[in-house]
Amino acid sequence: MSGMNPEVAKWVAIRGVGELAESMGIKILELSAESGVATMPAEGNRQPLGIVHGGAYVVLAETLGSMCAYVAAGEGRHAVGIEINASHTKSCKDGLITATAKAVNIGKNLTTHEVVVADEQGNRLSTVRITNFLRDNR
Repeated sequence: MSGMNPEVAKWVAIRGVGELAESMGIKILELSAESGVATMPAEGNRQPLGIVHGGAYVVLAETLGSMCAYVAAGEGRHAVGIEINASHTKSCKDGLITATAKAVNIGKNLTTHEVVVADEQGNRLSTVRITNFLRDNR
């Protein structure tokens, strides 16, 4: 987790990525409010035809985009996903899949991130947009 400031790295280590993302092998490599990078293996995330399930791309992207939004929310606040869409453009069977998030907009109460999911050769597999609502903790 060298691609993030020490405070964010500590938060990720304590918080984790959640049960689903853990079971899928998702790892956060870089994280800030503005951008992030995460990986996931194809193995264990394939559908019956032997290609990675499109929903796996979405889980990878939502995990990363939501964590970027959570960092943007700041102390005493949290992020709640309110909209996500994905366009799958290529399939993948093997190797490590990488998601790269970039902020489209970071506002006081809403964030939107675009997440590009790619294979090891750099081929775009999916483009995902996620919007999160930033709320005060109760």
